[in-house]
Amino acid sequence: MNRNPANRALPVGLVVLLAGATMTATPVLALSEFQGAPAPIAGEQNAAPGDEAEEAAPEERTPLEIPMPDPLVDRTAVELKDDEIAAPDVVEPVEVLTDVSKIPVPVARMRELIVEAAASGDIERLRPLLGKGPTQTQVTATAGEDDPIAALKSLSGDQDGIEILAILLDVMSTGFVLADKGTPEEAYVWPYFAEKPLSSLTAPEKVDLFRLVTAGDFAGMEEFGTYNFYRVGITPDGKWKFFVAGD
Repeated sequence: MNRNPANRALPVGLVVLLAGATMTATPVLALSEFQGAPAPIAGEQNAAPGDEAEEAAPEERTPLEIPMPDPLVDRTAVELKDDEIAAPDVVEPVEVLTDVSKIPVPVARMRELIVEAAASGDIERLRPLLGKGPTQTQVTATAGEDDPIAALKSLSGDQDGIEILAILLDVMSTGFVLADKGTPEEAYVWPYFAEKPLSSLTAPEKVDLFRLVTAGDFAGMEEFGTYNFYRVGITPDGKWKFFVAGD
């Protein structure tokens, strides 16, 4: 048996050298380094560098549009079709008559009798002209007065009825019209203002009207919409139909 110490030391040194080389070639990782390393996410392993830049770019957003408010006036609601526009009212022209000789003789005769009675200043002279029963002349808003002369006196500013006679005379001195022609209500009416729109009166016609009423009365008539002072109606057969005021 060889007991030389040198021969025994060689193997030991060789072992140490080999062990050091092994430790240098393979680094030892701590347990914490194994546990802390995040696992790769699927898809990231194959992601190209340029893909990360695209994902990091801010997302383009559509600008927020504020809705416009509705118009205050809905013009489509007020616009009418051509066939829906109402045609303006057509005012029929009124033929004003002044020549008594061209009207029926019974009408002209009754007018003459009324004028004569009114000019006399005696209201009783109207009584035979006012008729009786169904043909009695209407002198108030309500027909069928027991005594038309008494009713006329009550409308006058004096107890004898002189004022109402003066009004009657003035009314019969104006022009007149044929109203409700061809109907049972057909009659010759004085004054013509009763059948003619006030807005259509000419300046001379307004002078005629102001002989009967005041400017204040006329303003009230315009507000009312029509002539509403006294008027007389005589039927084509010569009957005195009415002598009334109002609408």
